[in-house]
Amino acid sequence: MKGNPVAVCSPGPQEVQQMVREQYTTTTEGTHIQRPENQCVYKIGIYGWRKRCLYLFVLLLLIILLVNFALTIWILKVMWFSPTGMGHLRVTKDGLRLEGESEFLFPLYAKEIHSRVDSSLLLQSTQNVTVNARNSEGEVTGRLKVGPKMVEVQSQQFQINSKDGKPLFTVDEKEVVVGTDKLRVTGPEGALFEHSVETPLVRADPFQDLRLESPTRSLSMDAPKGVHIKAHAGKIEALSQMDIIFQSSDGMLVLDAETVCLPKLVQGTQGPAGSSQRLYEICVCPDGKLYLSVAGVGTTCHEHSHICL
Repeated sequence: MKGNPVAVCSPGPQEVQQMVREQYTTTTEGTHIQRPENQCVYKIGIYGWRKRCLYLFVLLLLIILLVNFALTIWILKVMWFSPTGMGHLRVTKDGLRLEGESEFLFPLYAKEIHSRVDSSLLLQSTQNVTVNARNSEGEVTGRLKVGPKMVEVQSQQFQINSKDGKPLFTVDEKEVVVGTDKLRVTGPEGALFEHSVETPLVRADPFQDLRLESPTRSLSMDAPKGVHIKAHAGKIEALSQMDIIFQSSDGMLVLDAETVCLPKLVQGTQGPAGSSQRLYEICVCPDGKLYLSVAGVGTTCHEHSHICL
């Protein structure tokens, strides 16, 4: 860069001596001292508008410093900063302790979250509450999502244990295990199973009816050592639109009761006129069909065997 030349006046040796001499010369009346014509005056310091601007700048910095200091004191007081923490947040040797209700706007990562001994732990959100478990690579291995309409659990196995550590309810891809001594269904429609159910006992509540029903398919009860159906204070009723089959491969069918009623058996004949004994014998067809025949001195089943045809 180029600029205009500026003449700088620098005193010589003689001028310096002259200035020193004049400093110690006392001027009296009538004394006239001739000064050199080419004399330069030097002023040390900042004067004029530059000095006023400097003082104004220093004053502005001082005001900003005081305002910042006051804001810092105000923030420390409002946020309740202390040597042990901030506000309801306390830093202890076991971690962080938070008193009262808190709102988290972003995900919270923690190893353990628990409440005080005398209070419960409450997690709430306007949308949903999601708890994720991740492995060392950051992949989600388990997820619990509580939404406004559904509670969703995503994991390889879901298990509920008692306070003693006994499994009460276990679910995985293969089976559902209920570990309690009793499973009680209180819904008015009962329980609906789309596939088979394995259990040692099916029982209704006292003074309530027990119904096993298959509206559109068949109902099968299988057991390696026997199926026992008991009604201690009522009756047992089996209804079917088609056939009811009792089959025993190696044993027999026993009807042990004081009275066995078959009210809708086919009757062979009405009996001779004037007969009031109304005695009949039960006849069996080769295919197992039963029919009634009027009792006589001997069997009369062969007389009405056309019913078996």
